[in-house]
Amino acid sequence: MIVPIATAGSVTQLPILAFFAPRACTLVRHSTFHLIFLILDFKFSMSLREKFRGTGIAIVTPFHTDGTIDWDNYRKLINFWIDNKVEYLVVLGTTGESATIHGAEKQQVFSFIKEVNAQRVPLMAGIGGNDTAEVINNFKTFDLSGYDAILSVSPYYSKPNQEGIFQHYKALDENTPLPVMLYNVPSRTGQSVTADTQLRIAHECKNIFGTKEASGNFDLIMQLIKYKPADFMVVSGDDAITLPMMALGADGVISVVANAYPKGFSDMVRFCRNGNFTEARALHYRYTDIIASMFAEGSPSGVKAYLGEMGLCKDHVRMPVWPVSEPLRKKINELMKNIG
Repeated sequence: MIVPIATAGSVTQLPILAFFAPRACTLVRHSTFHLIFLILDFKFSMSLREKFRGTGIAIVTPFHTDGTIDWDNYRKLINFWIDNKVEYLVVLGTTGESATIHGAEKQQVFSFIKEVNAQRVPLMAGIGGNDTAEVINNFKTFDLSGYDAILSVSPYYSKPNQEGIFQHYKALDENTPLPVMLYNVPSRTGQSVTADTQLRIAHECKNIFGTKEASGNFDLIMQLIKYKPADFMVVSGDDAITLPMMALGADGVISVVANAYPKGFSDMVRFCRNGNFTEARALHYRYTDIIASMFAEGSPSGVKAYLGEMGLCKDHVRMPVWPVSEPLRKKINELMKNIG
């Protein structure tokens, strides 16, 4: 049904599920704004969960030999990923070498991905750091039109205590133009965001809608899934443990391996979502050795070696990241032959 909502100088029509109709009229009379916020919050949460369930890719940034961005192969990759049915793309995360892409060049990437994507899949922008004020400034200065959310890694190197981490995300929550997904990856940051801190964020920060969880700590993961708000998302940040995380109730993955194998890995995730773990296990074990090789000498060197062998882009990286060694490259070639 459609209920007319009186606002200052106009009447706005909002679609409301019939389930809410008996109490809608009372709320319109007594608390118009409460009803508006209730409906918008309900729709906001549901749409976010639909957008970011399944497989997202932490996409690579392709470079030429001289280190400049290879826009032609970037376009080719974006179409390859979308054509192979991934659910969304994460732009300029760690895999995208965000640490060596700055300022105007970062904006170029955000704008280019938006243009090529052409609203085909949801987009998430990677904007994080260990200077809270700078992260907030980036939130405000980058043009993020066409993006649906922000992925923001927990502060690295500084190793703040848990209260400091909470206050960091609370400040982001109060200043963000888009919904935020936090990112816990202690192997890179040097400090884990505990289950208690993540749950505190989940319950108190209304604009933080989920976590990319890459700690590998299943005690932490189970606490999160057990005690989180119903609409708070838990997403795997580790390809190798995506299946067991989804068996416990996680919503999907932000994947590295799907850069090279988007269809197969996203099929595995879809099997998990549908509760078909027999089929999912077969695909999970198909990719375990490949995943291990991708991280054997650091990422994104490994995944770029695969993409280079596939002819999708060169394996060039920006220093201090370095291409994989020849022994590992030979192993990658063998794994690719075995998988077909």
